Amino acid sequence: MKDSVVTPAQVPLRPPEQVMRLTRMGSMFPTRLSFLRSLIRRLGQEQAQVIRRTWEMCEDGFGHAVFSVELGGHTYSLVAVSTDLPPELRTDRVIATAWDTAYVLFDGVPDAEDIARITINAPLQEAGRFGPRDLILSRANKSVRLFSHVTQALRAGQQPDKQMIRDVGYLMRTTAVYGNGKFGISDRAAYDTRAGLEGPFAAEMLTVWLIRHFTHALAEHVGQGTLDPAIKRHLGIGNSTGLGMAPFLVTHPVLLNNWMLARETALARVRAVEHLTETQVARLGALAMRATAHLAQWNVPDPEHQSRIETLRADWALATALLTSERLTQRMPLDAVMNAIQSMSVDVQELMAALLIEPFAELVDGLADCMADPFGAFAPPLQDTNALRDQIENMFGWVLGTDYVAPENCGQFWYVSEAKMEPRLGLRFEEEGAALESPLDIARRVHSAYADLPREPELISTYLARHPEHALAVERVTLTARYPYGEIRDNLIAQSCLPIDMLRCKLSFFGASKFDPKSDRWTRITLCQGAPLADELDRDADDWWLPVFAP
Repeated sequence: MKDSVVTPAQVPLRPPEQVMRLTRMGSMFPTRLSFLRSLIRRLGQEQAQVIRRTWEMCEDGFGHAVFSVELGGHTYSLVAVSTDLPPELRTDRVIATAWDTAYVLFDGVPDAEDIARITINAPLQEAGRFGPRDLILSRANKSVRLFSHVTQALRAGQQPDKQMIRDVGYLMRTTAVYGNGKFGISDRAAYDTRAGLEGPFAAEMLTVWLIRHFTHALAEHVGQGTLDPAIKRHLGIGNSTGLGMAPFLVTHPVLLNNWMLARETALARVRAVEHLTETQVARLGALAMRATAHLAQWNVPDPEHQSRIETLRADWALATALLTSERLTQRMPLDAVMNAIQSMSVDVQELMAALLIEPFAELVDGLADCMADPFGAFAPPLQDTNALRDQIENMFGWVLGTDYVAPENCGQFWYVSEAKMEPRLGLRFEEEGAALESPLDIARRVHSAYADLPREPELISTYLARHPEHALAVERVTLTARYPYGEIRDNLIAQSCLPIDMLRCKLSFFGASKFDPKSDRWTRITLCQGAPLADELDRDADDWWLPVFAP
């Protein structure tokens, strides 16, 4: 008799109409399902070791280096190139043509010829020539103020100022981490079945973690000293992310569904836990205190977002007051906690969801295996236009009451920049280019398709023969039957649409924290902050949710 698989109990999932709103997506926090967490768990389980194979740097830190690590039976190498960048050329904007450092994640161990080729081409980025063993292409600029301070302190035989370490949190910030065939590098299909890289963005996350290791090594080399491990651990990798990332969530509905479904299933499972152990109660209390301290250390220059953080701090104090021993020893206590905070802000609700998921590795971690999209989109075809009508009314009813001709409901349009081949967002009534609009206006398209439905039922093929312009809308409506969390339930061309909400959602799945919006279209974040160092993977490699640095 075969062993049966027991599916953990869970409460009903929060419905897509609640979860898939931009305001909620823009309030998400990293969880133990975030891609960096999953990757580093795997590295820890394999007791991976990072080997420095090449280090050819002048005393000022310019040259190249190669670091290798084995994951899932394959060796991957980060080739890092550091250049002397004039200050006037340093910018995080996409128009940049030069950077402090450039990187390639190489499949295997590069030989001298590979290294020579990469050191020439990596700094060129889009203008460079790359091949099938180049898996990921990236670049990063220094946080000049902190990098200079750290190296000067080390040269003086001292450790850097802990307040500066806490306030900045990274020595460099990436401005791009390219994968999946861009600019001639390897297609993801060439390695996405390999153990360790089968998860979403796993190769990109491995690259970021290795870049962080390189930045520590570079600072110690230039400073001629050794950083305290606690300081190194808190030095993550910064990242500047703009509009280029946002359309991904629209153009990959299956992946978005799988990510959100895994997260919602994790929450539903922990809410269904009947009784908590004393250890779990204590762990929740400790994590709640860590979150409080993390919020206290999260400060940004933007007054509006800083006010939002300060409001969250106050509201979080009220929410964590519910995590008493008396309440947590009752039946299904975590479900009761989530129910009790429904009148609080969405920020509080999403932070609490991330907190409650954290202590339950045995219920949650297996869901990480369900977050990729190895098979592509598939959903049973709708029978006829009546079925299409019903599906629109059931899953897209929110689009039907909107006037998409009114300027406030169509004031923006998405397009791709000819100069940089990157997504952009234009103002429809102030800028040219709407004729080249990208098809991210899903809500408007479904609304239009609904308006053209015939009174009498007909085959979908007949309907599309008369209205081929509705093919995308029909496809998206059909997919929601199988992928209910694959659609953002907001009008993405409305004047009120804030792309920053889409960015935060995706970045939270990467494992980002310390969101620092510079506008409603781009943000800075920190990755790998608090993550184990390369020589710490033999210890607990999975306890760094919302890290806190104690000066």
